[in-house]
Amino acid sequence: MSKLDELIEQYCPNGVEYKMLNNVALFFNGDRGKNYPSKSDLVENGIPYINAGDIDTGIVKIDSCNRITRDKYCSLGGAKIRRYDVIYCLRGSIGKNAYIDNFDEGTVASSLCVIRAKQELMPKYMYYVLNSNIELKQRLIFNNGAAQPNLSAASVGRYVIPVPPLPVQQEIVRILDTFTELTAELTAELTAELTARKLQYSYYRNKLLTFGDVVERTTLSEIGKVCMCKRIMKNETSSQGDIPFYKIGTFGGTPNAFISKETFDDYKNKYSYPKKGDILISAAGTIGRTVVFDGKPAYFQDSNIVWIANDESKALNTYLNYIYQTSPWNISTGGTIARLYNDNIANAVIPLPSLEKQKEIVEKLDVFSEITSDLEKGLPKEIELRTKQYEYYRDKLLNFKRKDDA
Repeated sequence: MSKLDELIEQYCPNGVEYKMLNNVALFFNGDRGKNYPSKSDLVENGIPYINAGDIDTGIVKIDSCNRITRDKYCSLGGAKIRRYDVIYCLRGSIGKNAYIDNFDEGTVASSLCVIRAKQELMPKYMYYVLNSNIELKQRLIFNNGAAQPNLSAASVGRYVIPVPPLPVQQEIVRILDTFTELTAELTAELTAELTARKLQYSYYRNKLLTFGDVVERTTLSEIGKVCMCKRIMKNETSSQGDIPFYKIGTFGGTPNAFISKETFDDYKNKYSYPKKGDILISAAGTIGRTVVFDGKPAYFQDSNIVWIANDESKALNTYLNYIYQTSPWNISTGGTIARLYNDNIANAVIPLPSLEKQKEIVEKLDVFSEITSDLEKGLPKEIELRTKQYEYYRDKLLNFKRKDDA
């Protein structure tokens, strides 16, 4: 029998009381008056003024939140934060919350409320309950059904939660604190491993693509012409259609615009169009990002997504894909927005070994890239698995037999 089981047997063998949250906690709304802080109220070392955007994974990003003068803080009629309070989001990212243990005073915006546990409720236990499946079910009950749903502090106060005796709460907090710490450590280790692998891959790639003076060098314009698709006007696109149209914001992702098959066939036959295997290059946004064209019907935003119509008897597309990862071009920054112009690409100088050497380099980098890619795919899955495992364990710990059902 675990320590928790022993405590439950000792303190609540016949079940646990479920109580409305407003019976075991105090609620304080954020300031809803017209006396909001203005720029003149903000100071570097003032008192924290918390917005929903300042909350991240259960904590307040205290170093980056706004700070207000003490005079302004005293004039606000809203909630005043104390250490060990919980901040809860009522609008926007509903249910997002933070446990305050890294500062002693502050206040919150009108989209938030402050919840302060009474004596029979441990603040950290309350925080864990408010992140559990219990909170989610309660939120669904009290959601007002609007397109942009809002909650009130009063509705959160009607959440019904299990309130076991304090020794049981303390043991649950100890267990979940330990589990949280172990999960965070594992995530950090996995992230560090991936970062190290990426650095190792970049080093290995750059070493393989550094030839000194023993290899011929050429400009990309000598390999092929910089090409782009025909310009697509807004009135030629729709939110649904036959052929996906990729703009710079959806390049490499999911399209949100389409063109007709008739337009696609007409423009593909009359104007430049990539062949399967060509390396598409982002000339704006995330500059230099590449996507290997898979040959499936699709159209691409002119000037922002380009490619080299290269002669593969000189340079393999697969080789160029790795060369592009080293960013061989100069990016124009003279305008308001940095971008990659055709001349920047055409004038880029690259090493051009023999085709046999190119194939050898590609084979080696393909293997290393696959290992790195597998890690990159595996990391989010592993983190998701650990998170689900934690959430399952947390919810199981907080699932008590009701005393009135015993």
